[in-house]
Amino acid sequence: MSTTSVVYDYTRQDASGESCTAHAWAKVPPTLPAAEKAEVIERIKAQLKAQNAVLVAHYYVDGDLQDLALATGGCVSDSLEMARFGRDHAAQTLVVAGVKFMGESAKILSPEKRVLMPDLDATCSLDLGCEADDFARFCDAHPDRKVVVYANTSAAVKARADWMVTSSCALSIVQHLKDQGEKILWAPDRHLGRYIEKQTGADMLMWNGACIVHDEFKGLELDLLKKDHPGALVLVHPESPESVVAQADVVGSTSQLLKAVMEIDAPAYIVATDNGILHRMRQLAPGKKLIEAPTAGNSATCKSCAHCPWMAMNALQGVLACLEQGSGEIQVDEATRVKAHGCIDRMLDFVARNPNAISKPAQGFVPHIGAA
Repeated sequence: MSTTSVVYDYTRQDASGESCTAHAWAKVPPTLPAAEKAEVIERIKAQLKAQNAVLVAHYYVDGDLQDLALATGGCVSDSLEMARFGRDHAAQTLVVAGVKFMGESAKILSPEKRVLMPDLDATCSLDLGCEADDFARFCDAHPDRKVVVYANTSAAVKARADWMVTSSCALSIVQHLKDQGEKILWAPDRHLGRYIEKQTGADMLMWNGACIVHDEFKGLELDLLKKDHPGALVLVHPESPESVVAQADVVGSTSQLLKAVMEIDAPAYIVATDNGILHRMRQLAPGKKLIEAPTAGNSATCKSCAHCPWMAMNALQGVLACLEQGSGEIQVDEATRVKAHGCIDRMLDFVARNPNAISKPAQGFVPHIGAA
């Protein structure tokens, strides 16, 4: 059974709808003036305290949100740690600054908690490109395979899966399944899937999806950029195309790339993931030279320019609104939640039982260190 790629931008001049990146960019809130920003931050802090709430932010959202999460006892992390943090924190309200599948995952793991998001329209190209009914038919056509889905999918897709994985533990879990003699049905990111297939030798059938941010990194332009920065360490997220991954010194999740910048000594670092991560990188590795990997060649255009438009929709204004007005509440129907919980819990249990499942970048200039 074949699949087709989702189209993210319509050819019509009046393009609209959640699958249009222009629509997402148009919804990005304006930057607040300094005085107004300070006032909004204080109001958010008061609301978090009054409502027994905690802010959980992804590395890709605005730096102000990351700083606020840390300042108020929240979390700034990749999707794996976001899931664990929200589940284990005592707060009764979770404010998730990220994209919708992250809020859904929080609700799946913590049904008794209220989960709010700054903007429920903040979605993900991988999620959009893997519609639940189409995916179910794909799975039904291959009943002999274990269904492994990336975290960047809807609750309904997770409900159809045997395992959920994140980029930090996917390689170890697929290796575990291969060692048990299982064949894999993988969705939705084809680049990450092919990277894992190559590393493990597992029998993997791929869904045809891609992240619009990572899919735009260019191998040829990266090679030219490396020549301008001899000795620069190339850090690549495995959702990137094979021509980009092939040039990496470190391949890994957001957390693993952060660790590499902190611990490996290099004259510069070329970073091939969403540029939202540069905020935290600069904080954790001050003074180090960070260079964005190229998303387009000369005269080319891009839809993301190395930053997810849906992540960019998260802003202080939205956090305040969801706390003061109760907007942006995540709902997952109970039947779907129960089914989806199994594949997420299976991942969390595996990671807890296998501390080395989350690969850590090694020291030094070793090609392709750090697993997905």
